[in-house]
Amino acid sequence: MGVRWHLRERMAAAGMWKTTDLVAPLAERGVRLSREQVYRLVTGQPERLNVYVLAALCDILDCCPNDLIEPVVENATVRKRAVAGGELAGQEGTGLPRPVRARIVPEAIAGHESGGAPGSPS
Repeated sequence: MGVRWHLRERMAAAGMWKTTDLVAPLAERGVRLSREQVYRLVTGQPERLNVYVLAALCDILDCCPNDLIEPVVENATVRKRAVAGGELAGQEGTGLPRPVRARIVPEAIAGHESGGAPGSPS
C-alpha cells in the first residue's frame, strides 16, 4: 500500500506557487515549520505527517485530507495456486525447464544393498 501526495497540485490550484507561501499561513494556525521543512513537505512525499499539520494544510487550501492524500495499491503480488498436473496457475507455457521427478526402482536398491556403495571396490 502506498500514497500519492498532492500538496503541490492543491497549492497551484489555490494560486500558491512558492513553497514559502505556506510558512506564514501555517504559523497563523500554530504550526511552526522552517522554510526547509515546508520545502520538503511540498516537494517530497512525507513518510509521517502530524495531524495538526494536515488539518492546517486542509484549512489553508480549503480541502479535505482525501484531496491531499490518495491511497494507492503498489507492488500487488498475485498468489500462485496449484492446478492439476503440478503446474502453477499462470505459469503454463513459460518455456522454462521443469524438473524431472526421480524414480526409485526396487531392483536398484537391492543391488546397492548387496554390492556396497557405487564405485567402491568389491
